[in-house]
Amino acid sequence: MQKRKYTLSDKLKAIGPGAMVTASFIGPGTVTTATRAGAEFGYALLWTVIFSIIATIILQEMSARIGIITKGGLGEAILEEFKDRPLIQKFSAYFVGGSIAFGCAAYISGDLTGTSLGIATLINVPIRIIVPIIGIIVLFLILKGTIKLLENILTVLVAIMAVVFITTMFVSRPNWGEVFQGAIPTIPTKSIILIISMIGTTIVPYNFFIHTGTAAENWDSPDQLILSKWDTIVSISIGGLITAAIVVTSGTLMRGNVIQSAADLSKQLEPLLGSWAKIFMSIGLFSAGLSSAIASPLGASYTLAGLLGWKYDNSDKRFKYTNLIVAIIGIVVGSIGFNPMQILLIAQALNGLILPIAAIYVVIIASSVKQLGQYRNSKLLIILGVLVCLITIFLGGYSVISALKGLI
Repeated sequence: MQKRKYTLSDKLKAIGPGAMVTASFIGPGTVTTATRAGAEFGYALLWTVIFSIIATIILQEMSARIGIITKGGLGEAILEEFKDRPLIQKFSAYFVGGSIAFGCAAYISGDLTGTSLGIATLINVPIRIIVPIIGIIVLFLILKGTIKLLENILTVLVAIMAVVFITTMFVSRPNWGEVFQGAIPTIPTKSIILIISMIGTTIVPYNFFIHTGTAAENWDSPDQLILSKWDTIVSISIGGLITAAIVVTSGTLMRGNVIQSAADLSKQLEPLLGSWAKIFMSIGLFSAGLSSAIASPLGASYTLAGLLGWKYDNSDKRFKYTNLIVAIIGIVVGSIGFNPMQILLIAQALNGLILPIAAIYVVIIASSVKQLGQYRNSKLLIILGVLVCLITIFLGGYSVISALKGLI
C-alpha cells in the first residue's frame, strides 16, 4: 500500500504534542541555568544544548511512536511489557509514578514563581500576590480546557519565547566565530554542575509520558508517524534554539557577572533596547513560567493515568484531582513565600533516579517486537538509545549525590 504524502501545510498543522514537550522544558529553571552558563563560561557550554536536544529528540520520537502504534500511554505500554513480571510492574506503577508526581508538585512552585517574576518586573505587585492569580488561571486552563486547546496555548507560548530570546540574541551582536566554537565539546574548570544542569533541564522524564499520551490522541495510523516525527524534531529544535539564544545573549552581555536570576538579563539589554528591555524579558519569563506551570500537573496526571489505569482526561476524577492537587501545592508554596529549596533538592534526587529508569523503559518498549512490530527501533536507534541511557545514568547519579550533599 502506497504511503500518503503530506504537504508542508499538513506538517505545520501537526505541530502540537512536540510543542508541549518544548513548553515543558523551557521553564524558569532552564532560562536561569542558560543565563548562568553564558555569564560564567561565555559560549563554551553551547555544545551541551546541542547534545541535550539531540538526546531529547531521540527519546521523545520513541515515546510518540509508542503512543501511535500501541494507541495508548507509556504507562500502559510498560505494564503490558512486564505483565509476566509482577514485581517490575508494581515498581513501575508505584515508585516511578509516585516519584514523578512528587517531582511535578515540587517544581510547579518554581514555575509559578517564575511566571509571576515576569509580571512583577513590570508592575509593582509582590510575587506572593501574583502567584495565586497565575495559579488559578493555570488550574482553570487544565481543568476546563481540552488537550488540543492546551497544545495550542503552549505552541503560542513557545513561539513568543522564540521571538523574544532569538531577537535579543541578534540585538546583543555576539562574535559569531566564538559562538560556533562553543559547539565543540569542552569542559571548563568548575563547569560540571552547570553542564549536568543544562542537560537535566532539557531531558525531563515526565515528558515521555505526556508525549506518548498526546501522540496517541492526535494520531491513530502508522502512516502519520512522519507527522509525529516532524512535530518532534521541529518543536524540540526550536526549544534548543531558544536555550542557545539565552546562552549566547548572556555570554555576550553578562560574561563574568554574578547571576541571581534570569531577570538580571534585562538590565544588560537596556543600553540596546531601552525601555523595551524590561518588557521583552518580562514577556519571555512569563511565557517560560506559564508553559512549564501548565505542563507540570499534566506530567503527573499523564504518568499516573497510564501506570494506574485511569482515563487520560478530566472525566476521570483521579486524573482531575491529580491536576488539582499538584496545582494547589504550587499555589500554596509560591504564595506563602516558602523557600522550596529543600523540596527541590529532594525532587532533584528523585529526578536523578527516575530519568535513567524512564529512559530505559522508553528504549526497551520502542525496541519491542511484541508491542511495536515492524515499527520498533532500528539497530542504529537502539545503539543511540543505549548511549543516551548510559549518559542519563551518569547524570542521574551525579544529581542524586549533589542533592544529598545539599540536604545534609
